[in-house]
Amino acid sequence: MPPISPAPEPTATLVLAADDPAALARFYGALLGVEPRPGLSPQHWCLALPGGGSLELYAPSRARPLPRGRGRLGLCLRLVGGVPELERRLASARALGAQLLEPLRQEAFGQEVWLLDPEGNGLLLLVLAP
Repeated sequence: MPPISPAPEPTATLVLAADDPAALARFYGALLGVEPRPGLSPQHWCLALPGGGSLELYAPSRARPLPRGRGRLGLCLRLVGGVPELERRLASARALGAQLLEPLRQEAFGQEVWLLDPEGNGLLLLVLAP
């Protein structure tokens, strides 16, 4: 009997409901420097995330609507380059339509700033302490 091949590793993705998936894909694409690509339907967009995985944006079914809200899930962009890179990405995110939720602050683990993306989802920009 031939050996059984191991199952392929699963692919990690984040799934985010959006009122306007194409517009939110453009926001995250510009912020991350990646090109959004069409997904499984006209209301589904995908972006490759730095370091692996992907972000999937979709319009929820009218039969199962999801209200906007910050909730407990937020995308965290862990940046390299210290505070200058954090400030550059913060300015870029705000120019693209993100709103500052809390000012930049120093924590024991590094610097962080919380934003809301254009649809009100939590977005954390983070630089770890050396």
